[in-house]
Amino acid sequence: MANTRKSTKRAKQANRRQERNTIVRSATRKALKAALDAIKAKDTAKVQEAYKAAVKALSKAASKGAIPQGRAARKVSRLTQFMKKTVTATPSK
Repeated sequence: MANTRKSTKRAKQANRRQERNTIVRSATRKALKAALDAIKAKDTAKVQEAYKAAVKALSKAASKGAIPQGRAARKVSRLTQFMKKTVTATPSK
């Protein structure tokens, strides 16, 4: 419980940051899931679009501080590897 005006303000700021970070992380997870689903479906048009959106969301979340830079880089790397292995391994139709 905040006892001073300064600590009250800090508590409000912390709550705002927490809410903002939650929204950013949620959007990032949704973009990542959409990209994985598109890759598993092997629809090349959707894969490119979803992959770009996921990378953008991860980079944005990392730049805002919602997730650590290393985690974002790791997820982008693994997503790229999975995409290359899955989409390019199958013959194009």
